[in-house]
Amino acid sequence: MTSQAKNTKSQAGDLPWGQTPWSIDFHSQAISLPEQVDFAVVGGGFSGLSAAAELRRLDPTQTVAVFEAGGVGAGASGHTGGLALAETAAGDLPGLGDVLAGFRNVLKNLNVTADLSLPGVWELDRATANENSPIRWNDSGQLRVTQEVPGGTVNPGKLVSGLAKAVSERGALVLEGAGVDQIDFGETLVLHVRGTQIHARVNARQVLIATNAESLELSGLAGRAEPKFTLAVATEPLEAAKLNELGLAAGKPFYTVDLPYLWGRLVNESQIIFGSGLVSVENWRGLAAINVHSGPAFNLLADLKNRVTRLHPALAGIRFSHEWGGPILIGEEWRPVFHHHPRSDRVLVLGAYSGHGVALSTYLGSWAAEVLLGRRKLPNWNSR
Repeated sequence: MTSQAKNTKSQAGDLPWGQTPWSIDFHSQAISLPEQVDFAVVGGGFSGLSAAAELRRLDPTQTVAVFEAGGVGAGASGHTGGLALAETAAGDLPGLGDVLAGFRNVLKNLNVTADLSLPGVWELDRATANENSPIRWNDSGQLRVTQEVPGGTVNPGKLVSGLAKAVSERGALVLEGAGVDQIDFGETLVLHVRGTQIHARVNARQVLIATNAESLELSGLAGRAEPKFTLAVATEPLEAAKLNELGLAAGKPFYTVDLPYLWGRLVNESQIIFGSGLVSVENWRGLAAINVHSGPAFNLLADLKNRVTRLHPALAGIRFSHEWGGPILIGEEWRPVFHHHPRSDRVLVLGAYSGHGVALSTYLGSWAAEVLLGRRKLPNWNSR
C-alpha cells in the first residue's frame, strides 16, 4: 500500500481556515508504507518533523517514518502567526533550558532557513505610564510598551518546508495522507494507518504522538487539554511613514500581558499581522468544521478587523490582505505536555503549547528525539 503523493506549493491557509501570508513548499513522493519502523512519528508539524529529522541526524541506522493525516503543516504549524518566544505560556519551567538558543541550534543542525529574526519582543499593557513608549494605541485604554523580552519572528511556511525537507534528505519517510487513528499497545506497538487509498498496519518499536490539538483520544489527552481555534489578519502593505507613526519601524513583534489580548508582528517588511480571539469547540473534531467565512470565526475576525482600524489614525480605513485561523491546545496550568503515554512507556506525547509553539515545539521535538534514543530524560514539569 502506498501513501498518497503530494506536490504541495500552496498557501498554508487554504479554505476553510483562511489564507496565510506564507506558503508551504514541500514535494513528497508516493511511497510504499513500511511494515515496520524503529520510530513512528504521528503528526507532520514542527514537533514531529523536528523529532524525525533529529532522530536520523543523531542515529542514521534507525528507521523513521512521519505519518501525517493531511499534508505537512496542515494543522497548527501551518496556521500559526510565526512569533518565536523564549518561554512557555506558563513561563520558564524547571529544566526547560534556553528555548531560543535550542531553536537556533536545531535550524543550524538541520540546515533549515526560515527567516529567523530575534530583535526582541515588546510586552504591552494598559496600565504602564511609559512616556517613552514607541507604541501608543487606543484599545480599551492606551496600549504602551511595558518591557522588552527575548524573541522575534520566523516564516512558518519556510520552517515547515525546511524541516520536512530535512526529514527526507536524511532518509526518513514523510507519509502524507496517512493518518493514524488507533494504536494497539501490545508487546509490539501497532499503528492503524488510514487515508483515501490506505488501510494498513505498521509495527513500531517506539512512537512519538505530536498531533497537538487533534487526535486527543490517540494521545490520551481527551479531557486533560482544551482545543481552541485562534485567529489572525494581515494588513495591506503600509508606507514606512505609517509604520513609524505606529511605532513598528524597528520590526519588533508584540503581545499584550493584560486583556483584551492582542498580538502582532511585521511580515514582508511592510504588512502587519494582528491576532486575537478564540473559538471554542466541544470536541477536537469540531476544529475541522470551523470556517473563517461564516459562524463564530467570521464574527471574531470582523471584530478583530474593526478593532485594528481603531487602534491608531494610521490604521483608519486600512484594508486586509489575509485572514486565517488555526488550532491550539491549552494544557493544565498552560504547561506544555511532554510525557509518556498513559498506556506505554514506549510512546511519547508532545503538544499543548498554548499559542507559544513555534520555537518551543521545534526545540522540544529535538529533545524528544534524544529521549527516544535514550540520550536524555524527560522534563519534570508534568507527569502522565
